[in-house]
Amino acid sequence: MVEMAIAGSVFMTVVFALLEFSRLLWTHNALADAARQGARYAAISTQNVSNVQNVVVYGVTNPAGGATPVVYGLTTGQVAVTYSGFGVKQGSATVRITGYQFSFIVPIIGTTMTLPDYKATLTGESAG
Repeated sequence: MVEMAIAGSVFMTVVFALLEFSRLLWTHNALADAARQGARYAAISTQNVSNVQNVVVYGVTNPAGGATPVVYGLTTGQVAVTYSGFGVKQGSATVRITGYQFSFIVPIIGTTMTLPDYKATLTGESAG
């Protein structure tokens, strides 16, 4: 029984650590993809920052009331959009996600972790 308690606690720790790491990896990939989608939209649209922020956070330009973000806890305030010399096939549009806090369900390491900034830049394709 003692051996089962020791082996079981080690096994369950490993299982929960794998689950948390999997969630963290999924969130990392989803944030990187959201930044790329926002940059693609910004490269072909007019310089409407709020629409680009909505595309990054919700996946659509005009989310319905009570829409859920693509990644839990992501807000439009964490999305910065920068246009530089934007025009037809010139300049660029940059989308950056900053300050996202990943919350662990099982606090093995801690309760939250700030993920790195996610940035995507594309050349402008349309002047609107």
